[in-house]
Amino acid sequence: MIVLGEAEWAIVLLSLRVALVAILVALPFAFIIAWILARYSFWGKSLLQAVITMPLVIPPVVTGYLLLVWFGARGTIGGFLNDIFGLTFAFRWTGAALAAGVMAFPLLVRPMRLSIESLDRGLEEAARSLGAGRIVVFFTVTLPLLLPGILAGAVLGFAKALGEFGATITFVSNIPGETQTMSLAIYSLLQSPNGDVAALRLILVSVVISVVAVVASEWLQRRLSGGRS
Repeated sequence: MIVLGEAEWAIVLLSLRVALVAILVALPFAFIIAWILARYSFWGKSLLQAVITMPLVIPPVVTGYLLLVWFGARGTIGGFLNDIFGLTFAFRWTGAALAAGVMAFPLLVRPMRLSIESLDRGLEEAARSLGAGRIVVFFTVTLPLLLPGILAGAVLGFAKALGEFGATITFVSNIPGETQTMSLAIYSLLQSPNGDVAALRLILVSVVISVVAVVASEWLQRRLSGGRS
C-alpha cells in the first residue's frame, strides 16, 4: 500500500488538476481538427497533419520555449490574454495545463480521426432521408457512434498530460505548490540526497494512474472496433 504524505498528496492532486483541465480544454479543439482531417480534402492538409504531430517528434523543450515566446507575459498571445482577460500562463499552473494540453494534442486527434474515418456514413444518410436535420443527426447518430473513440483519445491524452515534463519545466519552471506536478517533483526529489523514498512513492502512483489510463484506452479502442483484438 502506498502511503503519501500531505505534501505528496498536494503534488498528486495538482497533477490530476493540470491533466484534467488540459484535456477538457483541448478536447473540443482536437475534435474539430480531427473532423476536418477526416471529412475534408484541401490544400495544405498534409502540412496541418505535420503541425499537429510536431509535439511528438520535436524535443519537448523546444515546445516549451515556443510556448514561453507566444504565451509568456510579454508574448504575442500571452500579453493579449493577460491585458484583456487577466489570464496568465507563465510560471502558473494554468501554463502547466497549457503545456500538457499541447503535448497531448496529437494523441487526442489521432483516435478521434480514425473513429470519424471508420464511421459508416450510410447511417447518417439514412437518418437524413427520414427527415432529420444535420444537427439532429450529429447529436443522435454521429456523436454516439464516435463516443468510444473520443473517450479513448481523451484517456490516452490524459495519461500523456499527467506525465508531461520537458515542455512544462521549460515554460513554467518547477515551482512547488504552483507548477510542480509529479514528473517535476520526482525530478527534484532525485536531485536531493534523501529524496529517493518519496520519489519512489510518486513514481508508483504515476505508474498506477498511467497503467489504468492506458488499459482503459485499449478497452475503449476494442469497443470501437467491435470487440476485435
